[in-house]
Parts: sequence; C-alpha cells; structure tokens
Amino acid sequence: MAELSKRLQAVADLVTPGMRLADVGTDHAYIPIYLTQNGLVPSAIAMDINKGPLERADTHILEHGLDGKIVTRLSDGLVNLKMEEADTMIAAGMGGGLVIHILNEDPAKTRSLKELILQPQSELAKVRRYLEEHRFRIVAEDMVEEDGKYYPMMKLVHGEEAPYSQEELYYGRFLLKTKNPILYQ
Repeated sequence: MAELSKRLQAVADLVTPGMRLADVGTDHAYIPIYLTQNGLVPSAIAMDINKGPLERADTHILEHGLDGKIVTRLSDGLVNLKMEEADTMIAAGMGGGLVIHILNEDPAKTRSLKELILQPQSELAKVRRYLEEHRFRIVAEDMVEEDGKYYPMMKLVHGEEAPYSQEELYYGRFLLKTKNPILYQ
C-alpha cells in the first residue's frame, strides 16, 4: 500500500471519489497510485513535461500492479490530455505562474474538467485573482506544514465567487474562515 507524505495526502484528500484523474507534473505518480490503489478513482493519467519522472512513475505503477489503471504521458501541462478524458486535474508543487499558464493554455480543455485541485508554491494572491476572474469557485482549502515549509492547496469547481477581499486573496477565504491552525502558525 502506497504511503503519501503529509503534503501529498492533503492534496489526495481533496479529490472527489469516482472521478477520472489527470495529475499534471506527476513526478513519481504517488498520488495517482494512492488514489487508484484505494479505489478512490477508477483511472488516472500521470503527466509530466520531463521523461525522467515519467520513467520513475512507470516503474512505481508497475510495482503496484496498476498499469491497467494508470497511464503515463509526456505532456507540457494539459497539452496531451484529450477533451473529456479526465474529470479532476491536480497541479501540485509548482509555482503559481506555471499553474496559471497551465489553466490558461487551453481554456476549453480546462473548462471540460469538473474540478481542479491546485497547490501553488508561490504567488497565491495572483492565482486566486486569476481563478476569481475566470469564474472558478474555491470549495475547499487546506494548508499543511512539512519539513518547515508551508503548503496551501485548494479545490475548485466552475461557478461564480463572491469577490475576494485583499486579505482573502493572500490567505484564502476558507483558511481564514476555518481558522486553519497551520495558517495561523
């Protein structure tokens, strides 16, 4: 059984069970392996822009006997994802500018996804502003601390959002509302 780090577990916990997954920047494919192995997603596409991580991902997928449920794909963002091929997209562990670039590259494809799970490592206010302007509604947020670093993450669906205050853009509406202990640290 695959064990996830605290950061990756928090990302995986935001995925709605039963959705087909596209993990952008998958690295070792730990999240797709965990979610398929535990029956939380029926299938996954593990995508990365670099061959090395995909080779490691392929090895891990085979070790867990999940080659029938998880495919790897060399892809710059969502470029090599087909329309309607996934319901949920994860983009974790990359800068906010890159997250926005991935979402903006093919707006129709991004719109075809039912939910987005994002964990931008920087420029959080810029990401939240982009989401607000492009009619994505944050329905859940979490934040964890691991090895002295803080990792905020969010789950989005399509829909209107009440405008964010400056404080909410920087710190997250849900994190503030729920008085997230990691945020307040």
